[in-house]
Amino acid sequence: MALFLSCLLVALPLRCAGQTNLRSPEDIQVYVVNTNFTLSWNYTGNDTNVTFSAEYRWFEDTEANGTEWKGLPGCQNVTCTECDFSSAITEYYDTYHVRIRAERREEVSPWSSTFEMIPYFIAQIGPPGIVLQSMNGVIKIKVSPPEENEVRKMWITPLDFKYKVVLWENSSNSEFRSQSIFPTDTIDDLAPDTTYCLKVQATLPLELQEGLFSPIHCIKTTRKVNDLLCATNLRILALNMEFHLHWTNQYKQHVSYNVQYLIGYLKKLHDDYSVKWLNVHACENITDTQCNFSSIITTTSGSYYLRVQAINEYNRSCLSNEVKVDPLITNEIGPPGVKLDISNALLHIQISPPGGSESEVMRDHYDLSYRLLYWKNSSNNEEEIKVKEIKQTIGSISDLTPSTLYCVKVQAFSEAYNKSSHFSKEECIKTPGDKILPLVILATFVIALIAVFLVAVPLVFALYQAYRKIKYVFFPSCQPPLNIEGFGGQLFSSPYLLTAEDPTENCSIIETIITEEVNQIVFKDYKHSKQSSRDSGNYSNDDNTESKVSEEMLEKETV
Repeated sequence: MALFLSCLLVALPLRCAGQTNLRSPEDIQVYVVNTNFTLSWNYTGNDTNVTFSAEYRWFEDTEANGTEWKGLPGCQNVTCTECDFSSAITEYYDTYHVRIRAERREEVSPWSSTFEMIPYFIAQIGPPGIVLQSMNGVIKIKVSPPEENEVRKMWITPLDFKYKVVLWENSSNSEFRSQSIFPTDTIDDLAPDTTYCLKVQATLPLELQEGLFSPIHCIKTTRKVNDLLCATNLRILALNMEFHLHWTNQYKQHVSYNVQYLIGYLKKLHDDYSVKWLNVHACENITDTQCNFSSIITTTSGSYYLRVQAINEYNRSCLSNEVKVDPLITNEIGPPGVKLDISNALLHIQISPPGGSESEVMRDHYDLSYRLLYWKNSSNNEEEIKVKEIKQTIGSISDLTPSTLYCVKVQAFSEAYNKSSHFSKEECIKTPGDKILPLVILATFVIALIAVFLVAVPLVFALYQAYRKIKYVFFPSCQPPLNIEGFGGQLFSSPYLLTAEDPTENCSIIETIITEEVNQIVFKDYKHSKQSSRDSGNYSNDDNTESKVSEEMLEKETV
């Protein structure tokens, strides 16, 4: 027991002295380039013969795979302030903790603060490899992706890399020129017999990551041979998805052309694409300096490259420079078609999309909108031009002035591609006259007609009744009975009007010697005659008639 206490007392001062004299490392940092991991730190102590050792622990899916700290391979008992521990890290999306301390013999410092990391998020893209070749006034460059020869890779999709080259003349006052390039590409527009230096950087645009530049390479250009056989000034004219390639011919003798194309994504590969150019079938062995290559545009999402191969009568050929085609970007939008119609006080505008109603590419991919310009076509030049924008192919305009000539022209545009067409041909149509005045006239006519009807009908009825009375009185339609018409042979003009009496007094002598039989006959006839006169509605002079009848009857009886 005494021996143990004596050892403890001897060791205690040494331990306390170790903790006091050795300071902990500071500013712990981890640098990751591709799959290369470097741990660095600062040590401010003045101690000599100090070494450093690091530990790490690994968390998988944010849960501790093991809470035990382990010695970090490559970072044990190192004498400098950095170490490489690439062999220890195998999972690049998991979380790691790292710490370090100073050591001298039996003395150790406290552990430093813990450095936490997820390797993929702190990794930098390494420099790409490059190979240069100078020929015919241009520089051909071939770029190899970072980690090309590495067994373990941080970046598992090398096709996602984009490359940027920075180029300058090797002189004291040169300007830097930057441009994007493909893995295999050509840098042109260079001065002949001039030394150029360049460096290349790999980037991942989708992840907003930029890599380290490659080492600087320098190369001298050569003079370009001007071959008149080659086609020059290649240009593309595209309207409503109809693509035409035009070029200039410098060769004065017979020459034929083959137009060749390459699908754009092949240039993104790191393989040699020089043998993958294809001829445009409609543009083989032609003598014209233009070609319609619309048949090769089978998709609008990719790009294409075109070049012209010129062949002379001696079968010597020359390839032109390349020109790039991005279908939806290169293409221009043509003016739409317009038809006008007026109904229900509205001006209807029917629009045909550029390229016709069957052009689905123009309609669907460009997401077209339409800008309508309309105005009154009058002698007044100050008439305001009004603008209306619509998404549909049918529009309408209200608040029209009657009997006015309206003119319309339409422009198609795409906000997504910042493109617009020329305006369509001006179309005009005249609005019908004002419908209010005809309605007023019609209403007035109807009211007047009703008023005339209401006044005329009673008047006509009254006149008709008066006409009937007059006709009935003065022009009777029925004749007297026959037994009345036979007396005296005299007709009466009206049964209601009495004839003028003869001023001469009518007298008759009635014999007393009248038999009863004669009287009965006379009065019987008289009674019958009087009854007939009543039925016919006519009246006669009874005195004269009766007197004459009596006289005649008496004479016959006497005889």
